[in-house]
Amino acid sequence: MMIKKKWIFALVGLMPLAANAQEAVNDATTPLHLLKPAYRYDYGVPDKEDVKASIDRVFDYLNRTTPAELDETGKALKRGDFRLTSYEWGVTYSAMLRASELTVDNRYADYAMKRMDFLATQAPRFIKMKEKGEKIDALMEQVVSPDALDDCGAICCAMLKAKSAKMKGIKDLRLWDEQIARYYDFIANKEYRYSDGQFARLRPVKNTVWLDDMFMGIPALALNGNMDEALRQFRLFHDKMWVADKALYRHGWTPTDSGYHPSFFWGRANGWALLTACELLDISEDDYVMKCFKEHLNGLLALQSADGVWHQLLDRNDTYLETSCTAIYAYCLAHAINKGWIEPEPYVGQTLLAWHYVAAHITSKGQVEGTCVGTGLAFDPAFYAYRPVSNYAAHGYGPVIWAGAEIYRLVDRLCLKTNDSAVHYYPEDPNTDEPIFYVK
Repeated sequence: MMIKKKWIFALVGLMPLAANAQEAVNDATTPLHLLKPAYRYDYGVPDKEDVKASIDRVFDYLNRTTPAELDETGKALKRGDFRLTSYEWGVTYSAMLRASELTVDNRYADYAMKRMDFLATQAPRFIKMKEKGEKIDALMEQVVSPDALDDCGAICCAMLKAKSAKMKGIKDLRLWDEQIARYYDFIANKEYRYSDGQFARLRPVKNTVWLDDMFMGIPALALNGNMDEALRQFRLFHDKMWVADKALYRHGWTPTDSGYHPSFFWGRANGWALLTACELLDISEDDYVMKCFKEHLNGLLALQSADGVWHQLLDRNDTYLETSCTAIYAYCLAHAINKGWIEPEPYVGQTLLAWHYVAAHITSKGQVEGTCVGTGLAFDPAFYAYRPVSNYAAHGYGPVIWAGAEIYRLVDRLCLKTNDSAVHYYPEDPNTDEPIFYVK
């Protein structure tokens, strides 16, 4: 296995600074380009074991705090720190499956399979309770009677992936098929749509299109074999939400007589759009989706901050720096490099920079810091700028695990080294244990 080193260049020891302590340190006496920069976070090529340790902390925390069992009444789910039935946890299940694949750590897949199987096997019990007129646990209401794309899209995706991969942990395939069918039926047949057939919502006003719904609806269509409709929906979203001069997607759209559509480029929503393209490209490398994906990447990379992170409103530096969108972008970049959709150079430097920021915001307890809480849709900047952040915002956990797993794979398979202190990719290992300054 190729060993990769993270070179930390320091002035002392590499070259003599001056003849004595009294001699001036200047350009004539000292190689100033070797001075160590004052980075706020780690910089360079991470060790893959450090990457794994970071997501393991997150895993351990989630494994402790998200039980898959009924409470003492036997009529509700036992509460933990997060909701097993939410779309955020659908994202987490997909991330766990991918992490298990890339790191060959079965604990991740076992986590996802145990909880998805729990939901599928408990559904009949709650359906019977509901048929008897009993009020059932609101978390299981989402499972047995989904009423929004948020209730079903992301978990449906994760279940379809697990079933397709024939993952261990499915106790009764029939119950999984029934649950997938419940979720998919809502996505394909019951979700409200705009007059042109695009997924839309009745809130906050009628015929509002949310960028989030690209991810909440489109991948499930594709994974369940309806790629034509998935691609049609993708084009409809792109037509309404893409702002070409920014190379970004607006968060919300609603029909207006004037044709004026306020554009607020919310970070996480742009993450859902980028992630949707990744999910589609994993199934079929459609030329239109690939073009949109690469254009979106370029728009996002132009706005990455010096610390590797993106702002809550991407183009407004007066809004705070946000972790969940940064994790999604790190995942999508690393995934695109690993899949060969984009070449490693020149993308790898910004990819690793994003990961270093994300890793620095995983606490010793395994919580993710700096994630915006659940967010509706608005047509003014203050709404987004002042949304709270919380370590219990579930939206950060799946993306962080997804990103870490993909970065783990990236640093394991590519020759990544520093050249003049900057991160670069080399098609062939220069086979040297010395610091690389100039490689031809």
